Amino acid sequence: MISRFAALAAAMLIASPALAQTGDAAKGKAVFARCMACHAVDPGVNRLGPSLGGIVGRPSGAAPGFAYSAAMKKASIRWDAKSLDAFLTKPSASVPGNKMMFAGLPNPADRANLIAYLASAGRK
Repeated sequence: MISRFAALAAAMLIASPALAQTGDAAKGKAVFARCMACHAVDPGVNRLGPSLGGIVGRPSGAAPGFAYSAAMKKASIRWDAKSLDAFLTKPSASVPGNKMMFAGLPNPADRANLIAYLASAGRK
């Protein structure tokens, strides 16, 4: 029997052509090292950026205790593989006016791996 997490991960990967390859959460953890100065995956641990723990399935601008930009609050994004892939490609193009000062991840494999890691990290 396929686990609920495996079914969700498979559905997320099918949802985006850029994520046609299966992401590797272990490799994604290494990619996340670039994000750690501003983000944590522990739920409720906000830094310069919001906690990314449990981000998959969460609406944009909704991590408790974080002061989001007006642009992110108004974005009306439900974070899934497709929306995360678009955002991580170029945050300023995906949500113009957001506060994240990061150019993006141009490598599709890095994005797929990071999304796999985020889907598995910070769950309690």
